[in-house]
Amino acid sequence: MKEIRIGLLGLGNIGTGTYKVLEMNRKEIEDTVGCPVNIVKILEKDIDRERDITVTRDMFVSDPEEIFSDPQIDIVIELLGGVEPAATLIERALRSGKHVVTANKAAVAANYSRLMDAAKENGVTLRFEASVGGGIPVLTALTGCLKANKFTRVLGIVNGTTNYILDRMTQEGLPYDEVLKDAQRLGFAEADPTADVEGIDAANKLSILMALMFDHYVHPKDIPTKGITEITAEDIKSAEADGCLIKLIAYAEIMEDGSIKYEVRPMRIINTHPLGGVHREYNAVFVEGNVVGNLMFYGPGAGPLPTGSAVMGDCMEIAKAMLAKGE
Repeated sequence: MKEIRIGLLGLGNIGTGTYKVLEMNRKEIEDTVGCPVNIVKILEKDIDRERDITVTRDMFVSDPEEIFSDPQIDIVIELLGGVEPAATLIERALRSGKHVVTANKAAVAANYSRLMDAAKENGVTLRFEASVGGGIPVLTALTGCLKANKFTRVLGIVNGTTNYILDRMTQEGLPYDEVLKDAQRLGFAEADPTADVEGIDAANKLSILMALMFDHYVHPKDIPTKGITEITAEDIKSAEADGCLIKLIAYAEIMEDGSIKYEVRPMRIINTHPLGGVHREYNAVFVEGNVVGNLMFYGPGAGPLPTGSAVMGDCMEIAKAMLAKGE
C-alpha cells in the first residue's frame, strides 16, 4: 500500500501542533486519504526540547538536503517562520519535485510569484491555507467552491493580537500599553510585537488574499499600512458615539474603473456589521462575490492546533490528489 511520507521543517509551536494533529486524528486522516500518512524526517536544531508528542531522535536531521534528496518523501511542510531562509527552502523543495505545505505568510507574500512559478515549472503543488486565518478554511473556499465568483471586496480582521488589544481597550476601557503586556503574557503577542501592532502581518495576509481573489499580486511592502499604536481611548469613545468599533482591517476592493484600492489600517466598523462581533484573538474574513453575495469566515486565527489543522488539511488534499493520479 502507498504511504504518504512527509518531511517537516521546524518543530516549534506550530510544528508541534501539526505533529499533534496527526497523532490525535490519525485514523480519521488516514481513512480520508486512503493510506498511511507519516512524518518521517524533521529539520530542527533544538532536539532536546520537551514536547508533548512522540518523536524519536533518529527522525531529526540537521541538513534540509536530507529531506529534499530523499526520493521517498512526497510532501515537505515548512514551519520555520520568517522570510529567509524559509522562502529559499520552500523553493528548493519545490524544485526537488516535492509538494510543499506552509503556514508562512511572510515568505509566501514576499515571494508569491517566484514560489508559484517554481511549483508550476516542476509539476508540484504549493498550498498555504494556514497562512491566512490559521484554522479558518478561507483560502480553500476562495479557490475552490467559490471560484465561480468574481470577487469585488474583502475586509479582514486577520491579526489576533491587534484584535485582542483593540477589543479589550473597547470593552474594558484599558490603555494600549497595559493590554499589550497582557497579550504578551498570554502568548497572543510576541516579545517584539512590531509585525502585529504595526500592521505588517496583516499586510502579508492581504497580499495573499488579493493574489488569490483578484489575480493581482502586490508585494506587502507596497500596501499602504498603518498599525494600532496610535489608537487612544478618545478614538474609541468617538467611534462608540457614532455606533462604531475600531478594528484593524485588511481591505481591498475592485473599483468601478477596474482599479484596485487596498490598505491596512484601523477603521471604524458599524456595530451591526458581522465584523463588529469578532472579539478577542479571533479572526474573520468578510468577502463579497458577484454571484454568492456576502460571506464571512470566522474562527481561531492562530495557535498550534488550529494552524496545524489547516496544515494537515492541505497535506490531505495533496495526498488524495497523488493517489488519484496513481503517484
